[in-house]
Order: sequence, then structure tokens, then C-alpha cells
Amino acid sequence: MKKLIFTLLITGQIIMAATIEYIETNGLRVPVIFEEDKRLPLVTMQFIFQNSGSITDTKKAGLAKFSARVMGEGTKKLGSSAFAESLESKAIHISSSTGKETFVMEVGCLKEQFDEALKKFNSLLKDPNFTDEAVSKVKTTTMGALSSKANDFDYVASNELKAVLFKGTPLANPASGTLESVQSIELEDVQAFIKEHVVSSRLIVVIGGDVDINIMKIEIEKIIKAMPKGKVAPLAHYDVTKKASQSILKRDTQQAYVYFGSAYNIKYNSEDYYKARVATYILGTGGFGSRLMEEIRVKKGLAYSAYARVSVSKSSSYMTGYLQTKLDSLDEAQKTVKEVVAEFVKNGVTKEELEQTKKFLLGSEPLRVETMSQRLNRTFMDFYKGQELGHSVKELELIRELKLKDLNEFIKNHKEILEMSFAIVTK
Repeated sequence: MKKLIFTLLITGQIIMAATIEYIETNGLRVPVIFEEDKRLPLVTMQFIFQNSGSITDTKKAGLAKFSARVMGEGTKKLGSSAFAESLESKAIHISSSTGKETFVMEVGCLKEQFDEALKKFNSLLKDPNFTDEAVSKVKTTTMGALSSKANDFDYVASNELKAVLFKGTPLANPASGTLESVQSIELEDVQAFIKEHVVSSRLIVVIGGDVDINIMKIEIEKIIKAMPKGKVAPLAHYDVTKKASQSILKRDTQQAYVYFGSAYNIKYNSEDYYKARVATYILGTGGFGSRLMEEIRVKKGLAYSAYARVSVSKSSSYMTGYLQTKLDSLDEAQKTVKEVVAEFVKNGVTKEELEQTKKFLLGSEPLRVETMSQRLNRTFMDFYKGQELGHSVKELELIRELKLKDLNEFIKNHKEILEMSFAIVTK
């Protein structure tokens, strides 16, 4: 079992220490990301399965998230209510969730209850409540939630934008699925998903709190040994559709909901990612003072807010943005978005914008790593992206030293963001 420890420093103070270890069992080296924190007698643990999120919903949209909800229905032996009561009586929390690329099972409890929590967690892995009753319950609640979102026009426009940007791919589907796709999900689909994805070959363990990691590794290894080994499938990467397009949905609304997006040609592990972070902050992530907010709200009064952000992961890389505006100012708002982005790409940013962004990103960094969960997530992302641990600290130094000329050259090289697609909900 190899060990690597690193410490993160900001403004001379130690704010994060993490350990990466490996459990070697069944021919696997399962990574364990650990941070000790004895300030409170609490423990949290996540089993994170790679290449197992909503991106795998190639046949039935929403299956990954649906399967996570079924895993929240307890064990077949106890059933949903009795299992939940057994956890509640000891203040143990066990839940399952999905990201775009990951399936996550989490345990949280008091230190004194962690042995019991592990037993409950192991029983859930071995005997999930795979019954028609559990599937029917999840189907009812999921379809009810989807029906209630029919008039949430931000949700509608956001999903429509993804359908436009990633047409013909799993990323075009809502992560929660549609009424039709959820209705079609059966018990056999959930069983097949869990059998394929909740396997030790895809596993990364994340644990933090008041625990002895050496004792923990012994207990975790027992759980891993009992799990099916399975296999890791390559993670697909999907590009934004090359031809920009527009989709307009007519609804009974008093506002126009304008969502826009484009390709952003940068890889998840690019050495230039920090430049994209700075550039996007100035364009639209930074709230007041950002280009979009300044032009659309402050100067023209077209919207209360306007944002743009970049999403860069192993499976995709793209820019998105949104705003709400009056129905009669829709055309002007859309035109202004295009003009602001075009001006941004053509002439870049000013020295003052760069310096203000540096001050914010560097000054607010301690807030992004003040909790144990934030620090564990930061370490996980460094590891998941294949970057050396502590990469986020080096990124801060790169931001500090970033020159205006280099940033503007980077911005001008990303003309692909000019090819924006729009998804609009209007009356």
C-alpha cells in the first residue's frame, strides 16, 4: 500500500492536508483519498464509481439517477421504511447520487457509529431493495417531480440548450430523464445498471473525519473484496454540434428565458485551463463587473442578471450562459449577447479587469477550501483529472503571474465561442 501525502499552502498558512493511499485487493489498486479532521467526532465516506453517471444513459434517459434513487430505498430484507428507521435511530446517513460521469454512494455519521454505518452500507451493497414495489415508488415520485418542472422555464430552456448543443448524444437528454423515458424504466434496467457500474474496478474511495486510516483501510478492504470486480469501460467524449442553431419554445410566460452556448476547445487537463477560468470570470461568471452583466443590466437594463460559464470535463467541454428579459426586448438582448462575446474575443480584456479578477480569485480561495468536504472534493478532482496532487495550488500561482498579453492571446485563439446556439422560451 503506497502512500502520498501533500500539504496545500495559501498565504503562508496550511489549510489542507490529504493522503492518497491504495488498497491492493482482487488484483486491483483502489485509491483511497483521506483527510483527518479531529475537530468534531464525525466521519464521512464516499464510494465514487467512475464512468458511471448520466453520460451512460445511452438507451433510457435518466436511468443512472433513477438507479441511485432505488438504492435509496434500503435493503430487500428490511424494506425502505425499516432500513431508514435503523439508520435514523443511530444518526447514520446513507445516500446515493449521480454526476455526469460518476455514481456516488455516501455514508455520514458520528465517529462512535461508524462501524455500524459500515455494516449498514455493506448490507445495502449486497442486498439492495430490487423489487417492483421500490421501482414503482421511485417511478411515481420521479414522474411527479418532472411534471412539476414543466412550468420551470429555466429548467426547460436549460435542457433544450443541451439538446441543441449535444444533439444525438446522451448529453442531449435531461439527467433526470423525461416522462416517457422514466415510464419505460423497469426493475431489470436498474439491476443491469448497478451490476455494470457499482463494481470495485471503477471505485475511488474518499474518506474524511475523526478516524484512523489504517484501521479504516482494513474495514474498507472487506467491503471491496465482497463487491463484484466488473470492468472499466472507456469514457466517451462528446463534442458540441459544429453548426450553431436556435430552438424557440412557446410557453405561457411573462418573461423570455434566453440560454446560449458554444463549443470551448480546451481539454479537462489542459495546462491553459487557468486562463479559461480567468477569461470566463471576466466575461460572465463574475457577477457585477463582468462584461455581460455590465452591458446587459447596467448599461441597457435588459435583464436583472446575465451569466456565462465554462464546463470542462473528461466527457465534454463547452461554454453556456443565460439571462431573463422582457418579451419585447428579447431580440435586443440576444443581439447584445452576441456583440459582447464578439468584442471580448476580438479585443480581449483590460489590465484593470485582469488585476481585479486576480484579486478576487486569489483572495477568495480560502473560502473554497474551508470545509473538509470542499478540500476532499478538491483533492479528488486533482486525482480524477490525472493531475499531480496540489495542482490547484500551482494554478493559483499561475493566475497570480498571468500576463495581460498571454491572456488576450488565449482569448483570441478561442473564436469557437462566437458560434453560439440559443434555446429560448418565450410567449
